Amino acid sequence: MKAGFVAVVGKPNTGKSTLINALTGKKVSIVSEKPQTTRFKIRGILTRPEAQIIFVDTPGFHQARDALGAFLNSQVTGTLREVDLILFLIDASRALSDEDRKLADEVKKAGRPAVLALTKKDLCSEEQLETARETAVELLNFVDQVSLSAVRGDGLEDLVSRIIYLMPEGPLLYPEDMVTDYPLTIQAAEIIREKILANTYQEVPHAVAVEVLRVEERTVGGLLEIEADIHVEKDSQKKIIIGQGGSMIKKIGTLAREELEFLTGRKVFLSLRVKVKEKWKEKESFVRKIYRS
Repeated sequence: MKAGFVAVVGKPNTGKSTLINALTGKKVSIVSEKPQTTRFKIRGILTRPEAQIIFVDTPGFHQARDALGAFLNSQVTGTLREVDLILFLIDASRALSDEDRKLADEVKKAGRPAVLALTKKDLCSEEQLETARETAVELLNFVDQVSLSAVRGDGLEDLVSRIIYLMPEGPLLYPEDMVTDYPLTIQAAEIIREKILANTYQEVPHAVAVEVLRVEERTVGGLLEIEADIHVEKDSQKKIIIGQGGSMIKKIGTLAREELEFLTGRKVFLSLRVKVKEKWKEKESFVRKIYRS
């Protein structure tokens, strides 16, 4: 039996969350076309008869401009030193950037073996793939490399078999039927934030943080009560999320509740409040409070 942890890293929008969801067959991480969607180190667990792989979905590594950005980058660099293997994602449809190079430097410092995964091959020609591969291998001494499309499922089995080969021997670390070890409070917060990202203007997404204050089961009827605060930086953003006559917050709440009911198999009562906390992204103490994990 083999078992171990794999850090899935890359700059924003390389397809980390999409890949982990495809590998586990479950929606472990929220997905959005907007950068910096992932803010927690979400663990997705893939169990096979011969191995158990724990994929750690990390925030996109980027040029930090505030306390939130610095914290998200620290989540990435900290994870690099805690795993058995690093899966370095590079979007083959885009040219390499300074973010890729800086992340490669951090991977070198971590001293862990790294596998190159060229993503979004469905959007590339063979020439583009080869150019991306040649450029990428100049950054790091990868122990292996694959190209894949998580959306189409191309290359996923090849990737899993290569990772299993590189995993250390060991017993199961989680129950066979577990897909993620994250508590419902974090899952609920991320689902709510995903619905905000999908339904609000460009001005809002980065300025939104969701904090679940309470998850409680009613003794009679088994109803699950979830209470959460949505934090934004400006009153104008609060107005967008609430919407005319409360239409947007109602839509966000309905979509989040439906997904939470599907996730938990329970009836859910979801209570949402929108609060303004000016420049919260620049306040390290607040960022750590919201994204403690």
